[in-house]
Amino acid sequence: MRRRSLLPLAAAPLALLAGCAGFAPDKPQRPTLYDFGPLADAPAAAPAGPPLVLGEVEANAALDGTAMLYRLGYADARQLRPYALARWSAPPGQLLGQRLRHALGQVRPVLDPGQATGLARASAAGLRMLRVELEEFSHHFTSPQASQGVVRVRCTLLENTAAGDRLLAQRGFAAEHAAASPDAPGGAQALAAASQALAQAVAAWISAQP
Repeated sequence: MRRRSLLPLAAAPLALLAGCAGFAPDKPQRPTLYDFGPLADAPAAAPAGPPLVLGEVEANAALDGTAMLYRLGYADARQLRPYALARWSAPPGQLLGQRLRHALGQVRPVLDPGQATGLARASAAGLRMLRVELEEFSHHFTSPQASQGVVRVRCTLLENTAAGDRLLAQRGFAAEHAAASPDAPGGAQALAAASQALAQAVAAWISAQP
């Protein structure tokens, strides 16, 4: 029952009903929590270069909760569906933000907005800020057996000036990773891997900025 309950709700309704035959109503199942796994070790020394301010990853209402979402691309790719018994340990934007901060920290010192606010005016002049908007974060099924984790963001690099924020660059990033299994554990693994690849791509882009 536990294994089958992690499958997409619309993929195997008969199997779900059969698996629930022996379920005791007085023992409700709790959702399984997933995250991206432990981070790799940080560098021993802070990287050179001007610091970068990274705030919270912005997300729309659909991606602002802890539900693990999937799409049935072969049925109706426009509909986001939640897994019944699988949740993220934190909203996807927070989990992705951790990976971004870690990857960016390999190439630049990374500050929180609060740390930037505490800098003297002279030190804050010319400070660069990265805004990240999460546009897609789902387990996408191209068939009942084939699926991948899909992550897409839009990044905006700004510079703090006396006249206000100045746009330096803007770019969209997307990453996909094939899921090892067509269920919530497979989706969680695929989305973690896609997020890691995307974070590395954003860090490389920031490193290449003049």
